[in-house]
Amino acid sequence: MKTVINGYRGLSFLMGLNLDLLFMLATILVGLLAGTFVSSFLTAIP
Repeated sequence: MKTVINGYRGLSFLMGLNLDLLFMLATILVGLLAGTFVSSFLTAIP
């Protein structure tokens, strides 16, 4: 039973790390897209 509990704790820890990684990647992607969006308006002005 201890092995099952320890395995569950390890799995939930890894899922928490993966969730943090996904949030970080999504934040970087949103920042890049926002920068592209703003720069498209700045370069369109004659």
